Amino acid sequence: MKTRVLLGLLVLAIAVAAVWILQFAPPPKSPADLPSPTTRKMAARLEKIVREWGKQKFVKEENRLFRANRPQWIPGLRSSLQSSSNPADVFMYTHTLGMELLWDGQSREAFEYLLRSYRMAEALPPDRKQHYLTIIRKGGITALLRQGEEENCIAAHNPESCIFPVRGRGVHKKKEAAHSVVKTLLESLEANPRDLGARWLLNLACMTVGDYPEKVPAPWLIPEKVFASEYDIGRFVDVASRRGVAAMGLAGGCCVEDFDRDGDLDIMASSWGLRDQLRYFEQERDGSFNERTKEAGLLGLVGGLNTSHADYDNDGHVDVLVLRGAWLGKNGDHPNSLLRNLEGKGFDDVTEVAGVLTLRPTHTGVWGDYDNDGFLDLFVGGEQEPENMAAHSQLFHNNGDGTFSDCAEGSGLADLSFVKGAAWGDYDNDGFLDLYVSRIYELNLLFRNGGAAVEQTPERESGAQSWKFTDVTAAAGVGEPRFSFPTWFWDYDNDGWLDLFAAGYDGKSIDRVAGDYLGTPHRPGHPRLYRNLGDGTFRDVTEEMRLDRVLLAMGANFGDLDNDGWLDLYIGTGAPSLRALVPNRMFRNAGGKVFQDVTTAGGFGHLQKGHGIAFADIDGDGDQDVYAVMGGWYTGDRFQNVLFENPGHGNHWLTLRLEGKRSNRSAIGARVRITVKTPEGNREIHRCVGTGGSFGSTSLQQEVGLGNAVAVEEIEIRWPGGAVQVLRDGEMDRIEMDRVLTVREE
Repeated sequence: MKTRVLLGLLVLAIAVAAVWILQFAPPPKSPADLPSPTTRKMAARLEKIVREWGKQKFVKEENRLFRANRPQWIPGLRSSLQSSSNPADVFMYTHTLGMELLWDGQSREAFEYLLRSYRMAEALPPDRKQHYLTIIRKGGITALLRQGEEENCIAAHNPESCIFPVRGRGVHKKKEAAHSVVKTLLESLEANPRDLGARWLLNLACMTVGDYPEKVPAPWLIPEKVFASEYDIGRFVDVASRRGVAAMGLAGGCCVEDFDRDGDLDIMASSWGLRDQLRYFEQERDGSFNERTKEAGLLGLVGGLNTSHADYDNDGHVDVLVLRGAWLGKNGDHPNSLLRNLEGKGFDDVTEVAGVLTLRPTHTGVWGDYDNDGFLDLFVGGEQEPENMAAHSQLFHNNGDGTFSDCAEGSGLADLSFVKGAAWGDYDNDGFLDLYVSRIYELNLLFRNGGAAVEQTPERESGAQSWKFTDVTAAAGVGEPRFSFPTWFWDYDNDGWLDLFAAGYDGKSIDRVAGDYLGTPHRPGHPRLYRNLGDGTFRDVTEEMRLDRVLLAMGANFGDLDNDGWLDLYIGTGAPSLRALVPNRMFRNAGGKVFQDVTTAGGFGHLQKGHGIAFADIDGDGDQDVYAVMGGWYTGDRFQNVLFENPGHGNHWLTLRLEGKRSNRSAIGARVRITVKTPEGNREIHRCVGTGGSFGSTSLQQEVGLGNAVAVEEIEIRWPGGAVQVLRDGEMDRIEMDRVLTVREE
């Protein structure tokens, strides 16, 4: 009996020790120790999700992406088709199999089955015939379009592939599929001349075979002039393949940052397929990138529609947050990953140890020190909907010891419905970060940070406390658009007050995009630009700034393309449908007076789905390049990521690397005012430290264009918490332009 007891105690002790090793052991000390025990534990958790998903018999329509993780799905359809004798069943199985093959990336075979189902539909009764013929025709056109992309833009990829308007090396060499598309679309337009989506695709298909505009019938031609840029920004060429960062994947996020602290920027990119590996690329001295995913201890960490980065533990090494489960409802109860940077040698998944392990769908997570205690807190937006009301949002307070406490409930930030974007920003300049939340189906929300709800006591010196966040949306006038996605605070007009951008989204069809180019009236789908009036209210300036366009925004971010000191923006566009082939759009800020479409001049009009986007001086030459994740929703909608290299514009610049001391080490939330001397007189340029938009994560170093400045007069930094630090140009301490300047908080 004693022996059994002793054996039982020994087993219990071993189990406790194993738990301690997995959850509380110190981080690995060398790459040889990677992946760490906690990373392996997270990888096992993610693998279990894949296995459980594969057991499901039915998957909701909007979750088709993950049917690829159920290997029996398409074979099951084939088997059902072969064993069916009922003509109605044979028709439905044939059509369904064709669409499933299309979504799975087997476009050539998909078209064969869709063609068979089309011929079957011609024998249907009149009351059903036309309905099915229309649906199947659209599917067939999509299959042919995708086949053309796979055979040309992917298999024979070059820097001009899928750049709109398609010309030069972007014209397809294998044209059979596109020619078939043209023929079918002409037939569709004859039957329905008002089909703007078909008209758009006809012009696009003609571009891919080199027949645009000459061979597009006049009634269906979309004139070249409607695509013309409003300013010549210079051509940005995609160098992702040449530099080694053209990762192939689906929709995902990206972070651009100096993760290994060697002075240049590295890249981490995700892809949201359940088995898609998170990938990490380190930049070498020659400007090329070397994938070091395995060496960094990331193997097994898969999925993630978005990522963001910050130095949450103030150790001088930037960490990464991976967000999972977005759009999947009750099937999206997936864990996020908090990856602690191990002094540039790799990453350790510390999600559970840090207290941020939760199972709920989310797309957005933003860092900001809302209580100014010197440690970055984290807001994670939940995707609540009727079938998963438990997916509330979370406000993780940083306890300063590597752990977090969720205090969303007490702060009024838990029950926020379906959140798709969020941003911290001190819109009223009172020294505290406020929160803006972008939602689907409902008005957006602006919460003013009112400070601690309970006075600090000795018993509450550490850990989270209740905090006042007041909904001021109506008073501020920033609730629209009702259906929005990425969002951010920025000072687009350089007046010292943070303005607000909320990207509209309406992914129902491409008809509205075509109509927008053709000048037809529209409302749904356009974003909102709100100018801060400095009195707690904003004014909608979308129309006067010429941003009232249908953009179908997915990923989005901002930066200064031409170093003129004015912030520009890039919108990744599209919709889940493989048919949604519309260009991503770039807009240049013309002196804070208007935004100019520079898409075609700059070569930014990529036709694949723009997701995570980051502006960053990746090649270290003083101007900002653009990295973007280009994959889509469905399993077969994969594409190479792009890196648009800036050609340069001759303006001066200054890159600031800020290091907080009493403030958070990343200096997130710090406000920068640079006063420069120009031939026309002095001007101010304002920046706020952060990673930019809420779908894509830009470098935390402030890459500031100085335009035609002849000298920097002064740099003022308002650190989070209120400390002000001023650097003035002088004979003994000159502030030189066109250089990288590190500033540490005094």
